Amino acid sequence: MEIVILSFTDAGCQMACKVRENFIQSGYRVKVYTLTRFCRLYGFHAFPEDKKSWIGSLWGEKALFFIGAAGIAVRMIAPHVKDKFTDSPVLVMDEKGSYVIPLLSGHVGGAVELAKEIAEKINAQAVLTTATDVEQKFAVDVFAKSNGLVLTDRKKAKEISAVVLDGNKIGLYSIFPVEGKFPEELKLCETEEFLRNYPYGIRIAGRSGERREEETILDLPPKNLVLGIGCRKGISEEEIQSAVNEAKKILGFTEKEVIEIDSIDLKKEEEGLLSYAAKWKLPFYTFSAEELGKVKCVSSHSEFVRKVTGVDNVCERAAILAAGEDGRLLMPKQCMNRVTIAVAEKKVRIRI
Repeated sequence: MEIVILSFTDAGCQMACKVRENFIQSGYRVKVYTLTRFCRLYGFHAFPEDKKSWIGSLWGEKALFFIGAAGIAVRMIAPHVKDKFTDSPVLVMDEKGSYVIPLLSGHVGGAVELAKEIAEKINAQAVLTTATDVEQKFAVDVFAKSNGLVLTDRKKAKEISAVVLDGNKIGLYSIFPVEGKFPEELKLCETEEFLRNYPYGIRIAGRSGERREEETILDLPPKNLVLGIGCRKGISEEEIQSAVNEAKKILGFTEKEVIEIDSIDLKKEEEGLLSYAAKWKLPFYTFSAEELGKVKCVSSHSEFVRKVTGVDNVCERAAILAAGEDGRLLMPKQCMNRVTIAVAEKKVRIRI
C-alpha cells in the first residue's frame, strides 16, 4: 500500500517526518506533500495547484493521511467520496500527534489498522468510531480482508454486522481449517446445513461460481488462484481475456478470486499480458526458464515451446511454481488459440 501524507504547517511537516519514518520502517511506500514554502526545508513534494483534482487522481488507489484539521480533509475529499468499498483509506492526525482518526474505508481499506499501527508507534490515541470496533464485535469485512477472502455481497455483509450488533449469533462454515479464538457471536458449523440454524451464515467453500446463492448465507471464496499464462508474441489483451474466460467456465471462478498472473521472463514486456493485468489490477510476475525447469512434473510437453523459450511448458510450470510447495494445480495446461493457460491455487489459511 502506498500512503500519501498531506501537511499544511511547519509543525505538521515535523510530525510528517516522524510518521513517514515509522510507516517506511513498517514496509509502506510513502510520499509527503506540503505547501511550496516548506518543500525545500523538509524535502517534501509540493501540492499541485488544483488540490481537489489531484486528490481525485489518487482516489481509490492510495491511502491519504492528513496532518491538520479534519475540516480541511473533509473539504478536499468531499467530491470523491462514494462508498467504503471503493473509497481511499483516509486518516486525520493533529499536528502534535495526539490523536489519529480513520475517517473513511476503515475496515475494507484498512484505515483502522493504519490508525492503530501509527498510534502505537508514536504514542498517540487512535479514535475509532465504527460500531463493531466500539462494541468490540466481529466484523465480517475485516475478517474477509485479513484472510484474503472475496466479499461477494456488500448488502449481506452490512446485514450481518447489524445482526451481530443486535446481539445475535451467526454461523461460520469453512472447508479450510480455521484457527484462533472465536468471538462469542460467531459459531463454527460442521456442515453447511447447520448454517441455516442461524439468522445469517458465512460460508468459505471454494470458488464463487460453484456456489448456489442463498438469501441468508454470505459466500467468502478465497482470493488464492494463480493464472499461469503462455502466449505467442504480439498477443492482444482481448485474446488473453478470452482464454481466461474459458478457464473461468471450466473452474467456476471470477477475476476477484485471482491473486496473480505468472509467465516466463521472455513475456515480461508482452503488452497484451500487461494490459490484462492492469485492467484487473493484478500483479504480473515472471520466472526464468531455469526456475520454471525446476518444476518436476507437468501434464504435457512441447518441443516447439522448448526451442523458443528454453522450457517445454510455460503456463503450467509458472502456475505450479507461483502456488508454492503447499499449493496445487487445479487446471492443467489448456491450449486456447494463441494462448495457453493453467490454474493453480495457493494454500488457504483462515484465522479469526
